[in-house]
Amino acid sequence: MTQILNFGSLNIDKVYSLDHIVNEGETISAISYNEGMGGKGLNQSIALKRAGADLIHAGFVGEDDGDILLDYMAENKVNFLVEKVSGESGHAIIQVDKNANNSIIVEAGANKKIDKSYIDQVLAEFDEDDFLLLQNEISNLPYIVEVASKRKMKIVLNPSPVDESLKTTDFSKIDTLILNETEAYDISGCEDPDNIIDYFREGYQDLNLLLTLGKDGGIYSSKDTKIKFDGFKTNAIDTTGAGDTFLGYFLANISKGEEIKKSLKLASLAAGLACSKEGAAASIPSLKEVEAYAKENKVDL
Repeated sequence: MTQILNFGSLNIDKVYSLDHIVNEGETISAISYNEGMGGKGLNQSIALKRAGADLIHAGFVGEDDGDILLDYMAENKVNFLVEKVSGESGHAIIQVDKNANNSIIVEAGANKKIDKSYIDQVLAEFDEDDFLLLQNEISNLPYIVEVASKRKMKIVLNPSPVDESLKTTDFSKIDTLILNETEAYDISGCEDPDNIIDYFREGYQDLNLLLTLGKDGGIYSSKDTKIKFDGFKTNAIDTTGAGDTFLGYFLANISKGEEIKKSLKLASLAAGLACSKEGAAASIPSLKEVEAYAKENKVDL
């Protein structure tokens, strides 16, 4: 049976609601403050689970504060191979303005302590055609890609944040690359969506590329397919975690053998619903919620 392994980050999010994102040299008062669970890795695991996928999450949390993250995964019935290391878990400071835009600072903590021996230990449990989901918030990303490729796993990469480690990551070993406009520009230097797609098609002919364009939906491009899809407009309160929701729902469905077009539509609707709630992992809707919304609003999934 095909498995999904998410080798990803686990963070404690500190979320400040503000009138506007703080400017350089400015001090402002927060409208409200909340603490929640997050990290792109954890968000995407929660999205996968709520979309109906079976998965295993691997990563590190800190001995000082990691229990809250482990408890959260257990509460959400996410299976995990997570280990504790000395020090603190990763955390993020998130600003959310009155228009639901956000700005995020991440301190990696335990996420950047993942070593090669742990990677070897985890990947030994997975085989050919299992899916491996990765983000760029953990250490030794190029090594994970190299080992997983030798095991013939299907590697799905969300290259966020874009930094120097991505330059040593072999994109030719990636099956599917899922990224937004900002990440695409940082890698390709292109702004126009068609130019972005051309850049990746020329460099990596076998790569499946999924470019998300926020409220405008996005474009899926493979060797012989190009699909444009729409975004779903909802009453946006907080866009934090919307991209992770989209990715989780999309991967959950293609891992079950669903059509690409149907998977994109479902993922786009789920991401729109995530924007209508505050928080990261806490905002991710269940499959029942997505299907109920679609039925009520006559959206054909």
